[in-house]
Amino acid sequence: MIGTGERRSLAAGGVGFVHLRVHSAYSLLEGALPLKSLGKLAMADKQPALALTDTGNLFGALEFSEKMAEQGIQPIIGCQLAVWFDDGFEPARKLQPGAKPLADVVALAADETGYWNLVRLVSRAFMETDAGERPHVAIADLEAAAAGLILLTGGPAGPADQALRAGQGAVAEARLVRLSAAFGDRLYVELQRHGADSERCEADLVALAYRLGLPLVATNEPFFPKRDDYEAHDALIAIA
Repeated sequence: MIGTGERRSLAAGGVGFVHLRVHSAYSLLEGALPLKSLGKLAMADKQPALALTDTGNLFGALEFSEKMAEQGIQPIIGCQLAVWFDDGFEPARKLQPGAKPLADVVALAADETGYWNLVRLVSRAFMETDAGERPHVAIADLEAAAAGLILLTGGPAGPADQALRAGQGAVAEARLVRLSAAFGDRLYVELQRHGADSERCEADLVALAYRLGLPLVATNEPFFPKRDDYEAHDALIAIA
């Protein structure tokens, strides 16, 4: 007989890796992944589902959903959102005068309620941000629209990572506690290994997640399909 733990292990082994933070070409002047290629790439990796989380917009949501469904892959609609916490945090790197210290989070729609809350957040970010600023929402707006959304803490540009790198552990903890109060068991502390910035505070971040009883999720953040595309993507970033 197979025990419960073994059954879970076998089930997990059959699922494969699911990307939760993909940037398509709709991450303007940042992403270089055409939507038409995402299905083939996911199938090659045996991914049963895929999350599209373009920076600040949902431009590709409909096309992405249709193309994934055609290929038998579960589409997950999400967005990388910039959030202003307004908590007195001073980042390690000095900002332009008057600029707000924004942090990135990733919101994934878990159901229809979450999708429409995500639409409202993205619309608010565009419509209520002053000219010249990066589109963003206030933390209170994110809390008010938490229903039906799964939240990832944003990796190296996230609210906790930023605070930890600046040596402000108390701010990092306060931010995670606040997000946890809004999202409950739908908040995941995101871990990435994309170089020095993402790895420098990993141990402290994991310890903080354990202390607060928050689950961890490992993510990659693809912007282009193959290693050979690095130089072309680097040129795109230079143009941006």
